[in-house]
Amino acid sequence: MAGRPPPGGPSNPGDDLLLDLDDQAPYGAHRPVNDDPTSRPSVSYDDFVGGSQTTHPTAKNPPPGAGISGPRPPYLVDSDRQYSQTSGLDNYQRYADDFDDYPDDGQSYYQHGGNAGGDSAGRANARSRNSVLGLGGGFLGRAKSMLGMGQKGYSEMDLPLTEPSHGQVDSSREQQPKQNKKFELKNFRFGFGRGKPDPSTLGPRIIFLNNPPANSANKYIDNHVSTAKYNIATFLPKFIVEQFSKFANLFFLFTAALQQIPNLSPTNRYTTIGPLIVVLLVSAGKELVEDYRRKQADSSLNNSKARVLRGSTFEETKWINVAVGDIVRVQSEEPFPADIVLLASSEPEGLCYIETANLDGETNLKIKQALPETSTMVSPAELSRLGGRVRSEQPNSSLYTYEATLTMQAGGGEKELPLNPEQLLLRGATLRNTPWIHGIVVFTGHETKLMRNATATPIKRTKVERQLNILVLALVGILLVLSVVCTVGELVFRSVRSDTIPYLMLEDLGSANLVVQAIFKDLVTYWVLFSSLVPISLFVTVEMVKYWHGILINDDLDIYYDKTDTPANCRTSSLVEELGMVGFVFSDKTGTLTCNMMEFKQCTISGIQYADEVPEDRRATVQDGVEVGIHDFKRLNENKKSDASAEAIHHFLALLATCHTVIPEREEEKGGKIKYQAASPDEGALVQGAVTMGYTFVARKPRSVIIEVEGKEYEYELLAVCEFNSTRKRMSAIYRCPDGKIRVYCKGADTVILERLNEDNPHVEQTLVHLEEYASEGLRTLCLAMREVPEQEFQEWNSIFEKAQTTVGGNRSEELDKAAELIEHDFYLLGATAIEDRLQDGVPETIHTLQQANIKVWVLTGDRQETAINIGMSSKLLSEDMMLLIINEEDAAATRDNIQKKLDAIRNNAEGSVEMDTLALVIDGKSLTYALEPEMEKIFYDLAVMCKAVICCRVSPLQKALVVKMVKKFSPEILLAIGDGANDVSMIQAAHIGVGISGVEGLQAARSADISIAQFRFLRKLTLVHGAWSYHRISKTILFSFYKNITLYMTQFWYTFQNVFSGAIIYESWTLSFYNVFYTVLPPLVMGILDQFISARLLDRYPQLYTLGQKNQFFKIGTFSAWIANAVYHSIILYIFAELIWYSDLKLVDGTMAGHWVWGTALYASTLATVLGKAALVTSNWTKYHVMAIPGSMVIWYVFVVVYGLVAPRLGFSQEYDGLVPKLFSNPVFWLQTVALPILCLLRDIAWKYSKRMYYPQTYHHIQEIQKYNIQDYRPRMEQFQKAIRKVRQVQRMRKQRGYAFSQADESQTRVINAYDTTRHRGRYGEMPASTPGR
Repeated sequence: MAGRPPPGGPSNPGDDLLLDLDDQAPYGAHRPVNDDPTSRPSVSYDDFVGGSQTTHPTAKNPPPGAGISGPRPPYLVDSDRQYSQTSGLDNYQRYADDFDDYPDDGQSYYQHGGNAGGDSAGRANARSRNSVLGLGGGFLGRAKSMLGMGQKGYSEMDLPLTEPSHGQVDSSREQQPKQNKKFELKNFRFGFGRGKPDPSTLGPRIIFLNNPPANSANKYIDNHVSTAKYNIATFLPKFIVEQFSKFANLFFLFTAALQQIPNLSPTNRYTTIGPLIVVLLVSAGKELVEDYRRKQADSSLNNSKARVLRGSTFEETKWINVAVGDIVRVQSEEPFPADIVLLASSEPEGLCYIETANLDGETNLKIKQALPETSTMVSPAELSRLGGRVRSEQPNSSLYTYEATLTMQAGGGEKELPLNPEQLLLRGATLRNTPWIHGIVVFTGHETKLMRNATATPIKRTKVERQLNILVLALVGILLVLSVVCTVGELVFRSVRSDTIPYLMLEDLGSANLVVQAIFKDLVTYWVLFSSLVPISLFVTVEMVKYWHGILINDDLDIYYDKTDTPANCRTSSLVEELGMVGFVFSDKTGTLTCNMMEFKQCTISGIQYADEVPEDRRATVQDGVEVGIHDFKRLNENKKSDASAEAIHHFLALLATCHTVIPEREEEKGGKIKYQAASPDEGALVQGAVTMGYTFVARKPRSVIIEVEGKEYEYELLAVCEFNSTRKRMSAIYRCPDGKIRVYCKGADTVILERLNEDNPHVEQTLVHLEEYASEGLRTLCLAMREVPEQEFQEWNSIFEKAQTTVGGNRSEELDKAAELIEHDFYLLGATAIEDRLQDGVPETIHTLQQANIKVWVLTGDRQETAINIGMSSKLLSEDMMLLIINEEDAAATRDNIQKKLDAIRNNAEGSVEMDTLALVIDGKSLTYALEPEMEKIFYDLAVMCKAVICCRVSPLQKALVVKMVKKFSPEILLAIGDGANDVSMIQAAHIGVGISGVEGLQAARSADISIAQFRFLRKLTLVHGAWSYHRISKTILFSFYKNITLYMTQFWYTFQNVFSGAIIYESWTLSFYNVFYTVLPPLVMGILDQFISARLLDRYPQLYTLGQKNQFFKIGTFSAWIANAVYHSIILYIFAELIWYSDLKLVDGTMAGHWVWGTALYASTLATVLGKAALVTSNWTKYHVMAIPGSMVIWYVFVVVYGLVAPRLGFSQEYDGLVPKLFSNPVFWLQTVALPILCLLRDIAWKYSKRMYYPQTYHHIQEIQKYNIQDYRPRMEQFQKAIRKVRQVQRMRKQRGYAFSQADESQTRVINAYDTTRHRGRYGEMPASTPGR
């Protein structure tokens, strides 16, 4: 793959062309994935903010071997400083007046009874300015915070990806004219006045140790965190803006205002404002309920327990009460309540292990180390006497950088100590394998780095809602045309034939003024008369339907996870229909696709396979005198005693038990059981695997390890360690074994081990076959090898190695690698291990099904490239025949060149040698930083969408959101983001739909998501079934609602041509209003909630049906137009035939005339029957509720008319109905019309439906036939056959990229090994004393 040029010269230009498309073999049959000759630690976006001052690459991942002769220094010298967004501490423009006016920090607040010294006027002035401008204190700051302009609203999502160097001004940026950005609802912020400046642009913050009054004077924000959409002050304005961004609501408000004008409205003045208020109240209630749930989730987090130092003891308090400057104690398995600087820990030399999977997705544990000067402060009494200050950078979003200084007393004076990311423990991370730590809080609440990577909860609106807005505008246009037509008709009639209607006493339109008045009056009258063309009930109906869809999702037992008692939770039901229109899924890896659990599954030793659980069809058998198949671990225990491979088995298991960086710790309260503290879950699984087979690692000393075999302890003297890094892809430990011989034990990727074997290795071919099998099953493999080293050779090599360790300059790691090469050769291959990075249940099937549904799946992970590719293979995101396009560059120019060459190669692929379905893109965080720049993002997008799968590795939370935003910018498709950690929140909020996994690691993502589920596999039913149903149901509900109103109200329009444009109405006013409230309210509700155009089983079986929603098949403009045309057609048939049937008012049996209201009520009945008949035609399935809603609505009308027609006139209103009921119900013409007219109208619909299904069927019509007649599907047999073919191809492939089981960071393993002596007991406070290398 085209990467950056190798050292020594540029790469061959031809090498960059899409892996040499012309002669490229399919993925797996050629060079390794990461073909860079050298490797580098990947750095997130935030490391590049700062231009010329680049992040020191070794600050996060120290060079291998640094400090191998002893514990590595816990902080870096000035040349190694990591620069964050806030630049160097001496480069700030001062914002305080008192540069040197600090209190005597030796006078600790607690030491002197809680009395703090007074502040000078200059200090008060500085703090006042700091409070108001930077940190939101004071009345104005609080008011702004309440009004939605507070700190939490600040987001770095829209910062440019690179900024000019510190101290420089980008004149080109300053000279750009301000663009007039159009109003977007998602960017709405309610407030006034200037916003607060970004804190990261201010000078350093000063934090005083053990001096709460001094810290509180700075008015730092508290530790309260909110993911809610509203607060008391913002609810009303935000809600009003959101509701009246719907054009329909504006339309109804305008119509309601017109109705208040006396003598102009033909209907009652409250018939529009009343329903509008009801609609808004229902929507407000739904929003409040959903936001209340968010607040409850926030409250449970804010009220979590924390331990804060008060005096000389730690007191339990709530997270919300933790303040900047507090010294806190965090215990094992607990998350950090804020961003903390590590002071001391229970481990030797202030070491501690943290898991950041919730922040950056990485599974391996990170090692943090306190300063030596504070690492001994293990007791609360010592901590309470600590005086001084921390001079820290301001809050920013960079997860991987931190710059500060700690000033403390030393020998009667002050000592200034630099702090770097190695001492920073971030909120969102969890303490692991460390009983406790002490630390000082530096950032709280929305100023923590985690929250700075998040965005304010956005207001999301669906594609259907946006389209509905356009359709409402179109209907308003039609309404305007109808009003103008009637107004012109009225004016023409009055000017031409006014003499034929003198009894109306109409004014003469003699002057232009009178004409204008008449036009205005007529327009208002007809606007109000036809206003119900836009159904006001539609919006209440749609809100109720969506709410019920949310309930159906919550109550679905298929997406309920019984192991943790976690149901699905639809937190934002207004987005449900978009679940049926998703085009892209952006997924996190750790905790979303994987369980973050490693299991030792199988191994091969001397060509013999062993496994924990052996499938029945794979058990070992003898064929042609040769044993083939897999043995269980019991057979391994037998073989290590008597078999020819016994010695190899011994060394294999000894290597697993000794060659690692795991720390054992006995848990006395559990009877001395050993707990292994592993920085990498892979290493923990390997050590645990050795334990399973009888080789137990029991203790570690700085220069030896002790293992127990069959009840006897053996001590292996550690002579040297050649550390793992991503270039070497192997780790070697050199031991003097109990038999006195020196051996090199090496474990690593097969590619590097196999090329270092000697010629006497009889089991290589068989081991390779086993490796192929493991890789085809998605297991992570590791080869194990060894060799005996003569004493003289070791002594000669050791002198070279020690010289390399003491190399001064930037090439120490290179010298160490060269030294390691001198001894890592002529190995004897012992075997290989296979570890399962356990995927969640059903992940491969879910991803495969989503891809069949034409959904593009992108994985955005903080994990390293090899790990991500391996998971991609096992999860079926990548397949063995895919071609990987890897972008792994060092600078913007190389990145652009790489992307452009790949893009050109694909576009110029005239001979068709590359199929788009076989392309997969892999890009790392640094290259992604450049690819997301404005001038490069379009070509990156063009390349990415050509690939079937995309994996972004080593990405920061901010980059995840930026990737989603980029795709949203260029693609019209619906984006869904799914994740489980706090690092996924910004991505979840940036997508159209955010899905959170209610995982073991906390609920931060689930709290911020629109929908939360417990397992990734539930996404399959959520989108393919619930999504497809919701989209289809809501589309049908909206279309039917428009249809029913237009059918009725267009009859009123046709009537205007007969009533000389007088504005007279056919139907009684309240009967007209009840049309949407009683008579036609149930059919759209029942169709919207219960309609299933295809069953859940078949939607899941045929994922290709999902494209109906992606193409917006059921709610296209054409579909809408067809429904409207059908409504107009029905209204014409109904009106004309009603006129003909009741011609000249029709004489009744008793000799009287039927009259206007009898005719109008009869037409109303026919219209209602037609509309309900149409509902019956478009209903896909019938339940008892459908029967109650559709035929039941007609029954409701009959009963209502009888009761209302008899009672209302006697109560003094609806006098039009006086005596109507007997005339109407005794007339056979009325009953005949009510049956015949609907049939006449619907004959066209029935004929259309028949011809459509018989001659022009769509895909889902065929599936409906399969469902109706229960036709058998024989595809499973074909799928089994194809699966077998794929398996054969995998095994036949002799060269394949395998993911190797090393996921730990490239950190100095030696300093960990040398720091521990587990044979010593912990002290009074649970601290483990530091060992000395000589022990």
